[in-house]
Amino acid sequence: MTNFIFPPHQVAALHIHGTEERFPVRRVYCVGRNYAGHAREMGSDPDREPPFFFCKPGDASAVVPVAPGAVAELPYPPQTSNYHYECELVVAIGAGGSDISVADAPKHIFGYAVGLDMTRRDLQGKMKDAGRPWEIGKAFDYSAPVGELRRASEAPGVESAAIALALDGAVRQSSSTDHMIWSVSETIANLSTLFRLEPGDLIFTGTPEGVGAVTRGQSLTGSIEGLASLSVKFI
Repeated sequence: MTNFIFPPHQVAALHIHGTEERFPVRRVYCVGRNYAGHAREMGSDPDREPPFFFCKPGDASAVVPVAPGAVAELPYPPQTSNYHYECELVVAIGAGGSDISVADAPKHIFGYAVGLDMTRRDLQGKMKDAGRPWEIGKAFDYSAPVGELRRASEAPGVESAAIALALDGAVRQSSSTDHMIWSVSETIANLSTLFRLEPGDLIFTGTPEGVGAVTRGQSLTGSIEGLASLSVKFI
């Protein structure tokens, strides 16, 4: 038995539809600018260039599991005055591998959930302008709320489903997951050439247009047709 000098860090564990079991999170990968509309609103060319990726921490400090019907109360983060929501389809990996083909990619998917890629947009912008990494804008505490997972077999239409986000009940994002530039299978195939994927990995697949700021006291509800919605409030 290993004697740690302090208790091991807590693993983030996502709710799984229809069971008391939990999905332990290993790593969190995110795809940048995977919807043409969002690419344009961020000032980029939405041409089909190779996808690029960034990461968020996979531990329980960053990944916030949200149960169906619950509203998670999250702290508004420090050092920002332009805190943005990005509603995304999250893919949970259940079987590992490297150099996965597009055709084989679905075999590696455990399930899907709704996620929020929360972003300190002002800090991200400063890092971009300086040619520096984005971590302070993307990889901070409570930056990745994730709703209940639904197994892939229980969500057959999720790659062509309505995706939306409401701010205090008013719709701000509204699109369809089939508007992604790179499909889920293509994203998995590309990512697996750069990292060996393992069970427990999450992939945030990008957000549609309509991103914007949320302030203290406001609530967000992200939804994707066929999945449990995700609700959070910033305090």
